[in-house]
Amino acid sequence: MAQTTVNPGTLRTTGSGGRAKFIIGGVLIAAAIIYLIVSTLQSTAQYFYTVDEIKLKGASIAGQNLRASGAVLGDTITYDPATLTITFDMAHVSANQADIDAQGGLAVALHNAVANPNAQRVKVVYVGPKPDLLKNEAQAIVTGKIGEDGVFYADELLLKCPTRYEEALPSQVAPESGS
Repeated sequence: MAQTTVNPGTLRTTGSGGRAKFIIGGVLIAAAIIYLIVSTLQSTAQYFYTVDEIKLKGASIAGQNLRASGAVLGDTITYDPATLTITFDMAHVSANQADIDAQGGLAVALHNAVANPNAQRVKVVYVGPKPDLLKNEAQAIVTGKIGEDGVFYADELLLKCPTRYEEALPSQVAPESGS
């Protein structure tokens, strides 16, 4: 076997210039990763708005991905089974839980929003099967975009009907009397 010997005087050591290259390269890679994360989050971010905020911002939010919530006005619901197009008006409900609690809970807040003729409203258009919970005073949570015409074009429609879940406690968990 042949052996190779290395003369210590012929080896060159990397000085601070080599380290600087690695540090600069690491910083550039970290900056690229941070840029990709931030740009991805900004392009997929959805801002949650109330109906009042949508009306206040108007055309400045047209075309942006949004999520909004409000009370369904039952007499405005239309459904075309041929095109699966649902339209309805959604009235403003406060996003502040303290305001909702002060009114007596979500069911009362939804009722008050629908009954208030001065509440801000936005028209919603959704294409898809008609949900069973789509009825008067249901809470609608819609995801989509506001068109230039001020209509909310929903890609996703979630509905909550608080009166459906406001039942008395089952007898097995109700406090016993006379104990």
